[in-house]
Amino acid sequence: MAGLQFHGDTDENVGYAARDVDVPRVTQLFGVHLKIQWAIGMMPVPSLPAWVPDWLQSLLRLFTVGHCLLVLFISLHLGVLFCKTTLDAMPTGKLEDITDALTMTIIYFFTAYATSYWCLRSERMLRFLSHINHEYRHHSLAGVSFVNMHSSYRWFRSFTLVWLAACMGGTISWGITPLVLRNRTLPLHCWYPFDAMDERFYSLVYATQLYGQIIVGAVFAYGGFMFVTISFLLLGQFDVLYCSLKNLDAHARLLAGESQQALSVVQRDLLLDDATSERGQYAVLQEHATDLSCFESTGRQQPLSLTKAAHEALVECVRLHRFILGCAAEMEQLFSPYCLLKSLQITLQLCLLVFVGVSGSREAMRVINQLQYLSLTTVELLMFTYCGELLRRHSVRVVEAFGRGAWWQHAPAMRQDVLIFLVNSHRAVQVTAGKFYVMDITRLRLVITQAFSFLTLLQKLAAKKTVAGS
Repeated sequence: MAGLQFHGDTDENVGYAARDVDVPRVTQLFGVHLKIQWAIGMMPVPSLPAWVPDWLQSLLRLFTVGHCLLVLFISLHLGVLFCKTTLDAMPTGKLEDITDALTMTIIYFFTAYATSYWCLRSERMLRFLSHINHEYRHHSLAGVSFVNMHSSYRWFRSFTLVWLAACMGGTISWGITPLVLRNRTLPLHCWYPFDAMDERFYSLVYATQLYGQIIVGAVFAYGGFMFVTISFLLLGQFDVLYCSLKNLDAHARLLAGESQQALSVVQRDLLLDDATSERGQYAVLQEHATDLSCFESTGRQQPLSLTKAAHEALVECVRLHRFILGCAAEMEQLFSPYCLLKSLQITLQLCLLVFVGVSGSREAMRVINQLQYLSLTTVELLMFTYCGELLRRHSVRVVEAFGRGAWWQHAPAMRQDVLIFLVNSHRAVQVTAGKFYVMDITRLRLVITQAFSFLTLLQKLAAKKTVAGS
């Protein structure tokens, strides 16, 4: 568990204000995420409670492995079928048919890749999430103001459910289009080595394609909401660190046993002074005033000296900073290979979807489905690049946080620690795509530029073919 100085110094459950402002620590941050990961077939070795009998554990693990293999098989076999469809469409020279089939080929091959990738990394991901869940700091250091991680938890939990619903809705609507139109057709038009419209095979093929669409939505949603969740957790932890640095002197005074009246003066200056309360000092959390009376009965039996208390607080901040940097490094290791393929897939998919939307047929349901896929792809690109940009910019604001507090009053006793901390703080947190480029706003611009360059090329090819045909 994190150091108790981040929980009032004596009790990790102590509140800094009324419960409606200071919500208690959440025991399991990733309960929803783990359930979704297991349900969509990307957790071949689930973590089961100890009270489950051995025979039932074996049965559940066997079922889970079978489910993962089924998800991988459906994605992979549809990718192969669409690859065959693309190859068959190439001799015809119809760019609309080629790009339509190629789009679905990319989607299903990437789905198979993402499924296998997260299955192979599932145990490492579980260890990583468990480490965060046990070690994250819920409060900033006890002082005259505080931030609370619950708002960050509530935000990314809501985002996870909304993004999953959006992805599932967008892909399932494509799968149920024939049912809506009451046509005896298949939602996905691809090659089969048999007559898929035959009554003996139609129901099975339709169910397989519909399940394949569900898999696409779930797998695409998983990578996005896990990236956003961990990003916002780290941003929240940076906010906790920055509020702790701002309260360094106030924390030392609190532990040194200063009177509530003196601390109230510090609180008023720290919260209302223009130099310490400017906008944008926190990325995701909101600062609140501490109810100083709640620490009267939870203080140390013997007050510390101001110098020692300030030094201990700085040590706790250094530990938190190392925890954040360690989590950021692990996040980079987990998501770097995934982001490399994801950025390539998004680039090609944006280009092909726009081309099919511009040059394809104007059937109402088809246009709606194309717009859904295009919107989800664009939002997904924005999610990855925007969160990466926030992490990169917010991770180097330690000096600003130091400047808001009166830590310099204790500088002679902790000069060396401060210098080391400030030197380490200049390392920006970055999430790269295969170590080739950083996922930030610059990458967003480059991906969109590349996608529309490919689109222009396809449109020129289509125009030349039209002229040649006439």
